[in-house]
Order: sequence, then structure tokens, then C-alpha cells
Amino acid sequence: MSGSSLGYTVDIGDGEAAGTPVALKLVVVDGPDAGAEVPIDGPSEIGAEPGCALVLSDPAVSRRHARVAIGNGNIVVTDLESRNGTFVGEARIREAELPIGSVLRIGKSLVAVQLRWRIREVPPSNARSFGDLYGESLAMREIFAILERVARSDVTVLVEGESGTGKELVARSIHRASRRASGPYVVFDCSAVPADLAESELFGHKKGAFSGATADRPGAFRSAHGGTLCLDELGELPLDLQPKLLRALENREVRAVGEDAPRKIDVRVIASTNRDLHAEVQRGRFRADLLYRLEVVRVRMPPLRARPDDIAGLVERLLENDLPPGDRIEGENLKKLAAYAWPGNVRELKNTLARAVALGAGPDGPARFTDLVFNVGPATAAPATIGFEFPGVAEPMPFKDAKAQLVEAFERAYVAALRKRHPGNVQRAADAAGLSRKHLYELLKRVEGREPE
Repeated sequence: MSGSSLGYTVDIGDGEAAGTPVALKLVVVDGPDAGAEVPIDGPSEIGAEPGCALVLSDPAVSRRHARVAIGNGNIVVTDLESRNGTFVGEARIREAELPIGSVLRIGKSLVAVQLRWRIREVPPSNARSFGDLYGESLAMREIFAILERVARSDVTVLVEGESGTGKELVARSIHRASRRASGPYVVFDCSAVPADLAESELFGHKKGAFSGATADRPGAFRSAHGGTLCLDELGELPLDLQPKLLRALENREVRAVGEDAPRKIDVRVIASTNRDLHAEVQRGRFRADLLYRLEVVRVRMPPLRARPDDIAGLVERLLENDLPPGDRIEGENLKKLAAYAWPGNVRELKNTLARAVALGAGPDGPARFTDLVFNVGPATAAPATIGFEFPGVAEPMPFKDAKAQLVEAFERAYVAALRKRHPGNVQRAADAAGLSRKHLYELLKRVEGREPE
């Protein structure tokens, strides 16, 4: 593997957009054979019989249980008269056309049908931007290459990254570059809705369905019909609502609170999170079947500290209307900005620039870049009782952002201490951290913005 910040990325190029077959894999996400996966390039059978493409040891699985075929950007699943049936969510199916990313319940096992990760990397884009996103660094140009391909299809996308890295901008930019651009773009912030109202806000409700329901409400899914729904901060979605979200994705229909019949929807879903959802699955706080249904394509946004080459360009774009004509982004101020770790990422950079411009403006107009005062530097360290120190919150901010900043700072400090204690020994580091090798690799990749060595 190269030093790419993304590692292997999925290829969903012109072939899929044109409706030709795509490369898929079957992944066992729960059951006796959890973790097993096999590639499929044509009709493939799942069962207990040794001749099946995916052989399961689950005693509730028939010898030849189900068949998965590829066609027109979707999959066709056929139950082969199994004794215990093939299910998608709660629905038993005999034959059904389903979206890529669907999770099948076969016996007591869950099997996800996913796009196959190619044994090559998508070449970096030559572009310096994609929609509202900007970056000249290799990390960002690799992401642009993926987004350019993703925008041409309708696959579900999971965007990961620290707070402030631009995850919602990814979703918005994909929408604007897609064939759904003329349709609505709706953001549903899973962290901003009280748990008791989340279902009605997401799926809608009928007048009188509950106290306070004084009128019909369509909900986020129906509001996004014909367009794109961004599920922001997906990791905050209540656990009891996750099966209903999975059912909506699988069946492409929603049932409003208080209604008897479901309604069909035509919505592309893009989700974002600053959590490690695989770790959340292990802790019992997130459903494995929903995660695999959502991460058909996964995009990991790098932290700003991992892309210092982009600082000058970002500053220039963010200040393009706030500096005197012809002013240049250079000198000690630029060095100061490039050297800072930016725990709040691009959001913190934007706020820092706005504050400096507001305080630096005089009666004769805006100040020159070299005259601005940027209050950045190491955040104050608080005494710690966990074997190392990590930064506190530098200034008052919303609780959600402050919490995210502290979690990110803790992860960086923890990884640095772990690497120092166990240099070059991933297994020993994983054992010391109480993590599997896979989850430690995910943590290292998220914190360091590159593939672990």
C-alpha cells in the first residue's frame, strides 16, 4: 500500500453509471462466520453446501439458501426455497430487486452485499476543488477523485471525519454535482433532535398522532423526495430508531407516525459522523446491519493538521472579500497559521480569520494580511490523571463542538502516548489499548490522516 491518506478506495466509475455490472462482495456482518467475505462477479449462491460461493456454518442456514445476482446497478436476491427463509429487515422475500448495500438475514446470520474494494487506488483528481470543498494536497485530490465518481451514481455514502473537517460540505457538493441537483437537499441533524421527537421529524407524522401534533408533517425523508437527504451526526441516532431507518433504506418507503400505510420515497442518502461506528457496533450502540447498509462508499475527511499544504489556499479563499485588493497571503502570519494544529479544523480556521478581520479593520478599511493578529497557539493544558496531558477547550463554544474538540484532542494524545510506549508493535499496542487490530488501525488512520505504517 502506498502512503495515500485514503488507502484502497472503491471504483464506481462510468461502468456503473451506465448500468453495466459492478464488482461486489458478500460480507458476513453477524453470526458464526462474522468477518468472512467473498467477491462475486455473477450469480452467486449462499448456503451450507461446500459448492456455494459463500459457505455458512450457521445451523439455521439451508444447504442452498439464497442466490444473489447483479443487474442494472442493483442486486436481485432469490430465496432458494430455504427452510427458514431469507429476510431484508422484517420482510421475508422470495425474489426482490434491492439496492447495493442491502443486508440479508439468512438463518441467524446477517450478510451485507457491498461494492468491492479494488486492489488499486483511484488516481488523484487534477482538480483543486469539488463544489464547496478546496484542497491542493494529495489527500484532498484523492477525495475529489472519489466524489467525482460517487456523484454520477446513486449509492449511499458514509462520510467520516473530525468535527469541522467539512463532512456536510461533502454531502452538499455531491448533491449539487449529481443528477438530483434540481431536487431538494435536506439536512437532518441526528444530534439536534430530542429522542422522543426523532421519529416524527425523520419520517413525519399525522395530525393528532400525539400531543402537540396539530398538523400533518412530512418529515425529512418525504421533504427530500427526488433529492438528497444528509443524515448529519449519524452516530447520535437513537438505537431504537435505527431499525426503522434501515427499513426505510431497504424498502424505499416510510410510514409517518399515526399513519397505517407506508409511502414510497425516492431519496439518496448521505450520512456523516465523527464517531468510529465500527467501535460503536462492538459496544452495542449502533446496529451492524445499518452500518453496512450505509457505508456502500466510505469517505474519510482528513484533519486540517494532516494537510498543511492547503492552509494558504484556504486562507486566500476565506479572505477573498475581506482584504485590500492585491494583498498577498504570505509572511510570518501564514507560517503561524500553517504551524498550528487546528483541533477545530477548517471551522476553527474560518472563525479565527473572521475574528482577526473584524478586530483588525480600521476607519480606512480592511487591514492587510500581514497586519492581522491571529490568536492561535498551544491550547492550555490541564492536569490529567490518565498518564498524559491533552488540550482543554481554548474558548467558549457550543457544547457539541466543545465535546467533539476534547474527544479529538484526547484521541490524538492517546495515540501519541501509545505509539511512544509500543513503537512499531501494532499487536502489543492494540492489546494495551484493549482494541482489536482492526479498530486500532481505524483509530490511527483517523487521528494521523494516513494509512498506518
